[in-house]
Amino acid sequence: MQNTKIVMPKLGQAMTEGVVVRWHRTDGERVAAGALLVTVETDKATYDLEAPASGTLHVRVQEGEEVPIHTVLAEIGDAPAQARLGWMYASGQSLPQDEAQAVHWLRPAADQGHADAQFNLGRMYADGRGVPQDATQAVHWFRRAADQGHAPAQFNLGRMCDDGRGVPQDETTAAHWVRPAADQGHADAQLLLGLMYAEGWVVLRDEAQAVHWFRRAADQGHAPAQFGLGRMYDAGRGVSQDATQADHWFRQAADQGHAPAQFNLGRMYDDGRGVSQDATQAARWFRRAADQDHAPAQATLGRMYADGRGVPQNATQAVHWFRRAADQGDASGQFLLAAMYATGRGVPWAGTQAVHWYRQAADQGSAGAQKNLGMMYAEGRGVPQDNVAAYAWYNLAASNGNEEVADLRDALARNMTPTQLATTQRRTQGVK
Repeated sequence: MQNTKIVMPKLGQAMTEGVVVRWHRTDGERVAAGALLVTVETDKATYDLEAPASGTLHVRVQEGEEVPIHTVLAEIGDAPAQARLGWMYASGQSLPQDEAQAVHWLRPAADQGHADAQFNLGRMYADGRGVPQDATQAVHWFRRAADQGHAPAQFNLGRMCDDGRGVPQDETTAAHWVRPAADQGHADAQLLLGLMYAEGWVVLRDEAQAVHWFRRAADQGHAPAQFGLGRMYDAGRGVSQDATQADHWFRQAADQGHAPAQFNLGRMYDDGRGVSQDATQAARWFRRAADQDHAPAQATLGRMYADGRGVPQNATQAVHWFRRAADQGDASGQFLLAAMYATGRGVPWAGTQAVHWYRQAADQGSAGAQKNLGMMYAEGRGVPQDNVAAYAWYNLAASNGNEEVADLRDALARNMTPTQLATTQRRTQGVK
């Protein structure tokens, strides 16, 4: 299935070069074996060359060009078969997966202008499969396919432009390529275009347009778009607020295993919005998301175990889920895990661990953690007693909207010296 090469023949002992006089078939045309292909000329005669095989003609030398003997004038290849074979090797479908062989077969098909092969060759370069990773080559092949209207290539080229991979970063060019892909029904492109309109990124914010593009992708069963459409209904953005519709679209995505949708569907059940309030169903959906390492779902499921809502009360399980969320950097999980250590629920009391996790959450701006960390310093629990640090954390919590902490801060201030109070002003932005 290798391309058949048509070369400048040696028509005499003294012949060293020849001229392409006329192509009887056009570049990209399907030709049959034996068809008149090209006329070449030497200084003594002209000669007609026939196609030695059937396939797609790919002209290498143009009419009027003079080239040495044995120069490849054209190639004839079966691009669809080559592209198919390349895909089979790349995917391991019907053949053992062999990425080098995939590239070997995709390249001649791509060279002949086969758009699917160009796209798949671009992906091989983008991912470094069968060839060294090369974003510039990926862009080259995506562009060749995109110029033929290949929607997946247009979308991928748009992403490369947006990320600045293989080309200078250019959001406007990214949108230029994403839109025609979306117009052709490419669901990922429709989702991305919806996000652009929802956030006013590259294009003017237009929430009705965002809903339009989310819906087009959602109607194809695209889970992230279904989730996005659910959020628009939930918030009343671009459509009238409708909890029932929000529930519908969250459920569509959740049933496909989309963790953020599962979490949001759990919240709908927990709050009784769009569905009858049902803590057991809420816990079920939180667990499905938590099992996929969705940190907010893990923290929320932990709270349900701590409170005994929708599940039997179990402080040990609460700690388990708080810790999984905390380890991912979730501020709520860190705060709740700290509270378990501070009270000895589900774990032995450990002041130093409580301080550690309160600090992790406080450093992310959690006003509740900042307040509780101030209390740990004020009382000397898990850390040496330090009124200056306590006041600074109280002050920071107040500045972040915790209204309850002002009384604690003011009461502490009455027991501090003017020097200590002055020191707190320098430490509020970075308490140690």
